[in-house]
Amino acid sequence: MDVMNFIQHARMHERHKTILDLYRYGGDRLYAGEPVTQLEHAWQCGRLAEKSGANTALQLASWLHDLGHLWVNSPGTPTLRGEDDRHEAVAADILAPLFGSAVAEPVRLHVQAKRYLVTTNRAYAAKLSQDSTRSLGLQGGVMSSQECASFEAQPYFKDALKLRVWDDLGKKKAWFEDSRDDALMHLEKLMQAAAS
Repeated sequence: MDVMNFIQHARMHERHKTILDLYRYGGDRLYAGEPVTQLEHAWQCGRLAEKSGANTALQLASWLHDLGHLWVNSPGTPTLRGEDDRHEAVAADILAPLFGSAVAEPVRLHVQAKRYLVTTNRAYAAKLSQDSTRSLGLQGGVMSSQECASFEAQPYFKDALKLRVWDDLGKKKAWFEDSRDDALMHLEKLMQAAAS
C-alpha cells in the first residue's frame, strides 16, 4: 500500500470510528415521545431494511438516517422549541464522501419522503408519532404538486420512501435482539462493506 492509500485508509477508519462513537456515547439518548433510544431506532431500521432484502447501501442508510441528530446534539427535543435541526442534511453531508450517493441521498431525502407520503396518502399522517407530526410542520408540511414532482424526479426517491417506512416502523419498545457491542460491530461491518 502506497503512502497516499495508507493515509486515505487511516482517515476512513477515523471517520468510521467517529460514527461508531456517536452511537456508543450518544446512542442511549431517547427520542422524545418514543419508546426507543437512538441506537435502538437505528438498529431496528437497519434490521427492517435487511429483512426486506435491501442492498448494503440502503441498509446502511437505514442505520444512519438520523446520525445528524447525534452530530448536532441539540439539548432536549428541538421540535418542542420550534427548531428543525436539519438532521437529514447534516447526516447526508457527512455520509456522502464516505459512502457515496446510494447511502447519502436516501438519508437526505427521508424527511421529504415523509412530506410526500403525507401528501399522497392521507391515512399516513394519522400514523405519525407526535414528534414526527410536530416536526412535519417545521420541515415544510404538505407538498405542493410541483414539490411532489420534484421529489419523484430524484434518483433515490424510491429508496427514500422505503427508508421512511422503516423509520416509522423502527420505534418498537423492547425490540433489540443484539447486545450494544454486537449491534455496533454489525454497523462497523456494514460501513466497511459499503465503503469498499
